[in-house]
Amino acid sequence: MASEALAMIVNLLRSQRPLHEPTVAEMRAGLEAMAEMAPLPADVELTDADAGGVRAVWVRVPESQPQRALLYLHGGGYVMGSIRTHQDLAQRLARAARARVLLIDYRLAPEHPHPAAVEDATRAYRWLVTQGVPPGSIAVAGDSAGGGLTVATLVALRDAGEPLPAAAVCLSPWVDLEGLGESMVTKADVDPMVQREPLLRMAAMYLGGKDPRTPLAAPLYADLRGLPPMLIQVGTAETLLDDAVRLAERARAAGVEVTLEPWEDMIHVWQAFAAMLPEGQQAIERIGAFIRQHIP
Repeated sequence: MASEALAMIVNLLRSQRPLHEPTVAEMRAGLEAMAEMAPLPADVELTDADAGGVRAVWVRVPESQPQRALLYLHGGGYVMGSIRTHQDLAQRLARAARARVLLIDYRLAPEHPHPAAVEDATRAYRWLVTQGVPPGSIAVAGDSAGGGLTVATLVALRDAGEPLPAAAVCLSPWVDLEGLGESMVTKADVDPMVQREPLLRMAAMYLGGKDPRTPLAAPLYADLRGLPPMLIQVGTAETLLDDAVRLAERARAAGVEVTLEPWEDMIHVWQAFAAMLPEGQQAIERIGAFIRQHIP
């Protein structure tokens, strides 16, 4: 049974739904304001970095071990989100995984449509390797659009013949830019965050006129052979449920070691609400254990 905190969060999210179609600037400002509700603990160390030309920040906590690195790709529909909006989630992942986290500001649409985000993510990964971090000591993770970008980054690196990281984690991944999953309809009434029409508007901004089945934009259609072990977490009360399920099915069919975790009654990227939601922290602990398993 879900905790009482979940109902409070769902009611809060429903009350903040805009009365009109928000502009990109309004969406970005709203997400930034939401992030300010979770101040960082005093023991979190933030260090600015230039990750091969991509603005980034290292997030370290006392539990972070220098030999274990997590490259984190934030969500936000490819049009919003930043280093600031995901610092609390990053520091919680750093503790659970006992790793240092590189959180990057990849370029956003519509100013920078696909493939800008993929280019920046792969550039940051290559920079990590040039800094002396072995691929076997790196995990890549992301939420929502960042979950899709995680898969696209792995595919792009594999196609370029580069050594891949040890593991990947996708939180409520968005991998179908056409919104064709049945859960887009069957979960619409219970999902307080993600609905098909706004999602399609963001997809159009990101695609910039490209085919919505372009594999590195919509990795549901990518060849997933040879990718590292993958953990996929998704809530059963979100419209993107079928994105996660179909991604797991396609990855398994391609021979990838996949762990799919559907969390009962959880909403889109519930891990980001870990400051208030016990299930959010529990899911983060599971992610940490998965990363530690693959990067001893």
